[in-house]
Amino acid sequence: MISAVAQRYNIHPQTLRLYEREGLLRPSRTDGNTRLYSDEDLERLETILTLTRELGVNLAGVEIILNLRERMAQMQHEVNEFMGYVKQEMVRGLGDWEQRLSTAMVKSGPASFVRPPTDAPSPTDPDD
Repeated sequence: MISAVAQRYNIHPQTLRLYEREGLLRPSRTDGNTRLYSDEDLERLETILTLTRELGVNLAGVEIILNLRERMAQMQHEVNEFMGYVKQEMVRGLGDWEQRLSTAMVKSGPASFVRPPTDAPSPTDPDD
């Protein structure tokens, strides 16, 4: 509830209402319209307070930073999904590759090298 959160973080309830008006916090509401702050809301509030109190960031800057953090988290999630897909395809591809290699290769003995006769001119000899 707003009064408990305000007391816990030593801020005025109006400050919390301002953060909500600015879209920085989005607490859920009960049927009686009472604000309920989740653990995620409290973590976000701690970030806001750190940015404003310790780093001197204004609310516009806080909004930009929070939006960038959300976008970065979303992008990280997308990269993780892509890496999982790539790993899955590599594992599947390696299995196919081993199968193709086993059927495409023919076993043979060591190759013998044929040397040209020593009296024949070499094809790259510029004097020819």
